Amino acid sequence: MSPREPISSDRLSTLDALTATDRLRRIDPIEAAELLAALPVGRASTILAAMPQTLREAILQVAPPGTDWTDAQSYPEGTVGRLLEDPPAVFLSGTKVRDAVNELRELIRQRLVVYLFVVDPQECLLGVVAFRELLYAKPDATLDSIMIPKPFALHPRQRLVDAMREVVTRHFPVYPVCEDNGYLVGLVRGQVMFEQQAFEISAQAGAMVGVEKEERLQTPWLRSFKFRHPWLLINLLTVFVAAAVVGFFEDTIDRIVVLAMFLPVMAGQCGNLGAQSLAVMLRGMTLGELNSLPVARTVLKEGAVGLLNGLITGLLAGAAMYYLAAGEKTADPLTLSLVIFVAMSIGSAFSGMAGALVPVVMKRLGADPATASTIVLSTATDVVSMGLFLSLAAMWVI
Repeated sequence: MSPREPISSDRLSTLDALTATDRLRRIDPIEAAELLAALPVGRASTILAAMPQTLREAILQVAPPGTDWTDAQSYPEGTVGRLLEDPPAVFLSGTKVRDAVNELRELIRQRLVVYLFVVDPQECLLGVVAFRELLYAKPDATLDSIMIPKPFALHPRQRLVDAMREVVTRHFPVYPVCEDNGYLVGLVRGQVMFEQQAFEISAQAGAMVGVEKEERLQTPWLRSFKFRHPWLLINLLTVFVAAAVVGFFEDTIDRIVVLAMFLPVMAGQCGNLGAQSLAVMLRGMTLGELNSLPVARTVLKEGAVGLLNGLITGLLAGAAMYYLAAGEKTADPLTLSLVIFVAMSIGSAFSGMAGALVPVVMKRLGADPATASTIVLSTATDVVSMGLFLSLAAMWVI
């Protein structure tokens, strides 16, 4: 896309936040604000957060009616507060239905109104009134008489994934967002929440291998390079660690060449098993299933599954080792078969437990559990599986 090419909201939504900022800084702030207002609230908030402060303030000053970007920027990324919208229909307790209808006549030409929010003088939420209820209410009745008192509400600092679990059985188009004392800070639309969560889930696979969730197909190649390269350098360092383990046993491999053929087998099998455990653990963390289960129990369960898989694959690998070693006549085939059987079994058990532990450790360190977890896991499984395999061979065969 050429920097001079006119940009639309559809095209803007396909860009990463930094590239979108580059495009928006070239146009008038009013036009930029209108483009952002046409995007999902979460996407607009992410782009605004990536902007230089001067550009962000210029856009916020001319934001269209109904946007609540200023408040949204004050909440952490990944929280309900980042999806806030300004509630269009807020009325004090005691307001007559007639007065509310008169005020709504002009308002509904500008904003979509689903619920009316009834608040006290301190702007704490007392109840909500469905728009359709106004059709059947008497003009002299108060909103308090037809409202739903103490409605379900979300907290602005609540993590989006936690909020999604609460609303999954409440299919409301709009949810009020309140502080602990009931103060109404805004609303969030159900559709917006599901769109944002779908984006977060789609970004998880990339995060596991060090791809920034902001990277898109439309991201310029140089920025894609900057997004990915740091993690590839870390991956290179971890690969050197695994290579150092193999190099330490160079003499063992020179004396029993057949061992080199099975190093990729060990690394691949244990790595895949660990990745399976990691995928299940991340799914459980996303769905909140881990909150009701002890971490130690889950780790041991994954270790047991890994051990069972390792015993079966170890038997098959042992049979292959026996066949090859017997043909080369360089060492005791039966002992070599036992080596790979034991190494595969223990390595697989370790891989299962490592796959369950890596995201837990990442989360406790304050990082996204999915962030580069595959890089960390692959290093751990390679070092342990190949190191154990070569160590046993050095002790039992040579």
